[in-house]
Order: sequence, then C-alpha cells, then structure tokens
Amino acid sequence: MTATEPRGPGAGDAVSMKIGGAAAVGVAANGVASIITTVATAIHRNRGASIAVSRTSASRASLPHESLNGTVHPMSVLAVYTDGACSGNPGPGGWAWAVAPDGSPWASGGASHTTNQRMEIQAALEALRALGDTPGTIEIVSDSTYVVNCFRDAWWKGWLARGWKNSQRQPVANRDLWEPLIDLVRTRGDVAFRWVKGHSGDRMNDLVDRLAVEAAKGPFTPAAPPLSSADAPPSTLF
Repeated sequence: MTATEPRGPGAGDAVSMKIGGAAAVGVAANGVASIITTVATAIHRNRGASIAVSRTSASRASLPHESLNGTVHPMSVLAVYTDGACSGNPGPGGWAWAVAPDGSPWASGGASHTTNQRMEIQAALEALRALGDTPGTIEIVSDSTYVVNCFRDAWWKGWLARGWKNSQRQPVANRDLWEPLIDLVRTRGDVAFRWVKGHSGDRMNDLVDRLAVEAAKGPFTPAAPPLSSADAPPSTLF
C-alpha cells in the first residue's frame, strides 16, 4: 500500500524500551561485510527512561547508492532494517531495528497503547539514536511507505514550511516522533531511506518483524537493562 501524507492530530502515548546488542564477532555469509561488535555503553533519555545502548563498529562494502536527491554514487553504507508492529491498532505495539547482514547489534521495545505507524517511526528513530556516532552513511531499510516516503518525497520540508501542518493544513500526526527523527536526519546529513516489501522473503525484514511482534507482547517497563550476548537474535529467526 502506498502511503499518502497523514492527516489529523497525533497521539501522545508513552513509550518504553529495551535494548539488545551482542558482544561477538560475526562474518556475513555473503561476504559483503564483517561485523565486529564492541561493547560500549551510551546512556540517553527518552521521556524519562534511561536506556543503555550497545554500539558497534563495522566494516562496510562500497556499494552503488542513490541518495535522497537521486544521485547515484559509491559510498560506504551501513544498512539498518527497522519495523513496527501493533496488535489492535491502536493497542499494544512493538518496534525493532537490526544491522545487516547478521542482525547484530539490534534493539527492540514497545508501548502498551500505540499504533502501527508510531512504532514504524519509533523503530527508525531508535536506530539513529543508537547508531548516531557511526561514521559513513546509514541506510534505513523499512517496509513502511509512511516512513520512507516522508524523506523520499520530502513531506517533512512542507511540514516545517507550514509550521508543522500537513497539506490539508491540519496538525501533523505523530509530531512528537517525527520531529526528533527529522532533526537527527538533518543533523547527520548522510541518512538514506529504502523501501523493502514486507513478508517477501527478505530475511532481515523478517527478523525485525519478529522482534517487533515479540516486543509488542510486553512487558512494558520504563527502563530495561541491556540484553546480554546470549540474548542476541538466534540464527533460527533467519
């Protein structure tokens, strides 16, 4: 389904999270890149919740890439898959992100009352928050046209020009999530977005979908400790 610019006011539900990242060495099966995860902790605040994030360093292949302005050129790209899930919509929901090609590091979290669109945005937001210091281009790969089209079609530019009103002159939905995500993208200047068809056999998309669905089951706590290496996504999820 193709997303159109959202209408109507956004919701203000609280979001709780848990973060996971493996302290291990993994090599991509297809030889594209090797992931070397180093354990370092960064604490940031999200609506009062203290969150520990496992960071990564990764070797990247130089791949042809289309930037947001349509220019194709080779660059170092770190692909991060994101997804959101919601039971009931609105209802309990979950978000997740994972770095390709091995699914590590990764993170997931959820909210007791939310929507699928909010979880899709939250997944991209949390990925950039956790990986914000990683050098090179970060490519967010999502099956949400709502997220991808915001940047591909530059919806956000119109929102800012109209004082956070959409094309129908209504308040932009989910502004509390869109605003920090757009700020991070603008600050980095090297974030790209790519759409992937959901449930189409892409193993990384399948992985983050399962992580998000699992996170939607709760429990939803204000803060959760980092997951250990033993809690990394098992290969059976692929």
